[in-house]
Amino acid sequence: MMNDWAGLPANYSDVLRRAMESLFRTFENFSEGTFIVDADARVVWINKRYAARFGFADPQQAIGRDCEAVIPNSLMREVVKTGKPILLDILETDREPLVVTRLPLKDDSGATVGAVGFALFDELKALTPLFSHYSRLQEELIATRQSLAQARRAKYTFASFVGTSAASLEVKRQGRRAAQVDSPVLLLGETGTGKELLAHAIHGASGRANQPLVTVNVAAIPDTLLEVEFFGAAPGAYTGADRKGRVGKFELANRGTLFLDEVGDMPLPLQGKLLRVLQDNEFEPLGSNRIVRSDVRIIAATSADLPALVAAGRFRADLFYRLNVLTIHAPPLRERIADIESLAYAMLEDLSARVHGGAHFELQEDALRFLCSHTWPGNVRELRNTLERAVMLSDSERIDADALASFISPLPAGGHGAKGMAFAPVGQSAPAVSQASVASPEAVQASWAEAMAGFEKRFLSDALRANGGRVIEAAAQIGMGRATLYKKIAAYGIEV
Repeated sequence: MMNDWAGLPANYSDVLRRAMESLFRTFENFSEGTFIVDADARVVWINKRYAARFGFADPQQAIGRDCEAVIPNSLMREVVKTGKPILLDILETDREPLVVTRLPLKDDSGATVGAVGFALFDELKALTPLFSHYSRLQEELIATRQSLAQARRAKYTFASFVGTSAASLEVKRQGRRAAQVDSPVLLLGETGTGKELLAHAIHGASGRANQPLVTVNVAAIPDTLLEVEFFGAAPGAYTGADRKGRVGKFELANRGTLFLDEVGDMPLPLQGKLLRVLQDNEFEPLGSNRIVRSDVRIIAATSADLPALVAAGRFRADLFYRLNVLTIHAPPLRERIADIESLAYAMLEDLSARVHGGAHFELQEDALRFLCSHTWPGNVRELRNTLERAVMLSDSERIDADALASFISPLPAGGHGAKGMAFAPVGQSAPAVSQASVASPEAVQASWAEAMAGFEKRFLSDALRANGGRVIEAAAQIGMGRATLYKKIAAYGIEV
């Protein structure tokens, strides 16, 4: 196609030549220095300003010398040898440093025949905004990485598992043995017995202690998002996916430990994928063909009866056997009555600093007897909740049984009392409870909030009992979110 442009040069190579000459002259005029070397890195030309900077009154005195003899620390020989440019660098001199650019010179066949260098600035302040922005980004990146690394370190040790009872000592002994090997660990026990604490302690005492400890609460994540949470996703893998993709917990925990809390609630389809990862030590993020190798130690925990779930077809037997290599049963608090005093005082010390600015709370003898008489269906979590409420509302630093009585409600019949009997505070008889019973005067004296809490606790307990303790099915039956139901189970100390 013809054009009518006026003045178009007939020789395009002439335009290219003139452009290169103009570019060179511009750099030569406005830069702090320019010099050229041949294929042996010997100086063939240097401008007067640059020669004078390095002690040569006459530029001709530098011609023919090795580049390093003229400009100490010069990297022009590397450019000639590799044929690759060094676009931006800092050249240290006996005066202030220089910002330099080095470019190879090549013949028509592509062979490197020399190199040209330009000293762009003799003051780094010209690049201060760029360096400041880069330094700030680097500092923020380092701080973020340190924060994430700290968040993924073990927060508890075996010393955090307070208690010297036989049951407690046995758990800590098993935990320390588990820390010495790399096999999967399965932590079993009721809610609030310290399974997460044990997982942190095992990781912290293991050879992976300096690597990440990543936690996934299976019960708190919708089933549709669990696969992405575990394995990550490629950019645009699904509607609403992050444009940069998502890194899964397996990848984040690489070389460290992945703690799967409430693993009994994992949906069956994901169980198969988890089993494959544990067997093959590799996986593919959702929507990606990228194979990711995974060196992860698994610690799983559940308050569910896994053998019963296997028998019911709700948990894969092969995954159960894969996880059930080292099993540790976290004992309920009712089996650690001897630990209650030391536990209570450890909690009070922590609560005092947080709530009352260092006040020293003490438990009177009747308060200790009262605490030891309760069966603690919510275990250690319920004990802490009771003490925290007492500390917040107490007018005295000496806590007696009366100060605790209003925070510990008698359990309904069929609850987790001794042989299913309801427990009452010391000095009071347990009221008989039945669905047909008439409200007693003690019940009438309860506040509306306490009455509603008691009703909700009985309602949830009945729903769980009707569904064989299966949280997912109970939540679906009563129209409550699974995560919400778990929170209420923990708050009310309902045994599942």
